[in-house]
Order: sequence, then structure tokens, then C-alpha cells
Amino acid sequence: MDYYPHGPAPGVAHGAHGHHAHGYGRPVNNVPHLGHGGHPQGHPGHPHHGQHGHGPPPGQPGTQIDEQVLGYVEDLQLGDEHSDVVRENALLELSKRREFVHDLAPLLWHSCGTISVLIQEIVEIYPYLTSNANAADLTPNASNRVCNSLALLQCVASHPDTRPLFLRARLPLLLFPFLNTSSTDRPFEYLRLTSLGVIGALVKVDDQSVTNFLLNTEIVPLCLRIMENGSELSKTVATFIVQKLLLDEAGLCFVCQTPERFYAVAKVLAKMVDVLVEFPSIRLLRHVVRCYLRLCDNRLAKEVLRQSLPDALASDPSLQRLPESIRQSLEEDQATKRWLQNLLQILNYK
Repeated sequence: MDYYPHGPAPGVAHGAHGHHAHGYGRPVNNVPHLGHGGHPQGHPGHPHHGQHGHGPPPGQPGTQIDEQVLGYVEDLQLGDEHSDVVRENALLELSKRREFVHDLAPLLWHSCGTISVLIQEIVEIYPYLTSNANAADLTPNASNRVCNSLALLQCVASHPDTRPLFLRARLPLLLFPFLNTSSTDRPFEYLRLTSLGVIGALVKVDDQSVTNFLLNTEIVPLCLRIMENGSELSKTVATFIVQKLLLDEAGLCFVCQTPERFYAVAKVLAKMVDVLVEFPSIRLLRHVVRCYLRLCDNRLAKEVLRQSLPDALASDPSLQRLPESIRQSLEEDQATKRWLQNLLQILNYK
């Protein structure tokens, strides 16, 4: 599943509370707000690049690096008076090719200065995230440009050769200011969603080093806040990230290590279930059920959930007592239906 947003997503509403509201460590102070619009219009680059539409470039996944791709990478390095327009176009074109060019990630990482350019593109937006900044100052074009940079970082995070280097450089931390935003404006939502996509690409592959790195950051409380207050798509990606962390033994131990952490997760999951009764979403429900199922692998967590599973999920294993909206959602996904039945059996619901 590719969670990078390819087009406009629904608006998002975030609460203003900080990480401490979930019982995790200290809040991130003075970390701003942020977002992303539709795809920017391309600008003509060097003549040797040619012109392309907005659809996927010709070729199948696994396309080799060619002179055109190399030209776009070179464009990122330009320093003349036209470099800003050319760089913007190069970011767009490389972003469109990230799934089609097999070794784009190693090229981006090992070509001189390219990662520094992507970092520069990202941090230049930070001033728009401060609490006293005017959200209208973050234009859709500026948001698009940063999202294209983030998409290239997602490419680097996904590739097995560059993922360890990406973690060693601690580059995921660059995304946290975007995840910590609360503006409901679309440019901020797109930045939030694209940043979640980078983290989602990291956790999609079972890699202990990824889990260990993320558990030593603020990713869990950041995801919990988005799960509670985000748009449906943002909630889905954030819940997927938490689910993947829980599936790792270290992640499950981390969440269940203190009552505060466990209850923070359980409280948010319960609120999500209440919302799903009114606004059903099978893809979101799937991840919520998987989270509950995994929490049951911890003995103490299972005992608590036996007493506190949300009413909207509490049923006999036949699922006949579920709200109609939840029952209809489960008919769309038999695997999720089986997971919920398994959850109810583990919790001794009859």
C-alpha cells in the first residue's frame, strides 16, 4: 500500500493539545504548523529534458536511470539566477519518477549535495509553522514543492540500500514539525499526510532498526494526536504506523510498559471506534482492530481490554450485536471480520 497522497485529500482538523495530553514524555515546544496542495505546474528545465505531461512517465517499474533523470538531479544543484524555477521543476519530475526508476534512491543519496538540497527545501518552510505565523502565507505552490521533496525522501526511506543511511542521518526527525501541526488548511494537511507517508514507508518493511529508532522519538504521541483529530486518510496512515510498531515485540513492550502509555493508546482507539460508528471506513477499522488484537498479546493489556472494549465492538463472535454501520463495513473485508471475531473470542465475549 502506498500512502503517499497523489492528489487532494479531505480537509483535516487537529486539536491544539500537545504530546503531554497522551502521557508521553515532554511536549515538543515551539514546533509550528504545515501542509501541501495539488501538484504544481512544471516549469521548463534544460532543453535536453523534454516536456512531459502529469501522468506517469513511459516505462514500467524498474526503469533504469537515463540521461534525463541524471539531468534532473543535476538541476537540483544549479546556483544561477534561474536555479529556483529549474529546481522546482526537477523536484516535480523526479517525484513523478520515484516509483518507476529502480535505483533513484541510491542516486539521490550518493550524488553530491542532493540530500542537502532536499533538507534545505524542507527547513525553509519551518518559519510558516510557528504559532504566530499567518497560515495564508504558506501558498499551495510552496507546499507542493516541499511535498515533492518529501516524496523523494520517501523514496530514499523505502530503498533497502539507503534506508539504513536515512536512519543513521536521523532524517525522519525533519518531518516531526509537519506532524505536529494543527492547522486545518489544505496545504498543511498535505504536508502532514506526505510526512506520514515517509514514516509509513519506513515501517512497512519489518526492520528492527526502524522500530528502535522510532520508539526513541515522539512518533507515537504525534500519531495518536493525528489518529484522534486528523482527516480520514491521515488517521489511516497514522494508525497503520502505530499498528506496525505494535506488531514488533519492542513496540508492544514500549506501549504496555507504563499505564500512561497504554491508556493513551486505548483512549484514542476507543474514540476512533465511536467516530467509525457514525462515519464508517473499513480501511481505518482494519488497522484499529489489528491494534486491539496485538494489544491482547500483553497479559495485563488483555485484562484491561476485557473490561473496556468500546461498546461498538463489544459483541458475541457472531457479530450480531454490532452497530449496523460497523457490520456493513465488515462485509467489505472478510479478513477484518475474522480478526474482530478472533479478538472477541480472546476477550471471552459470548
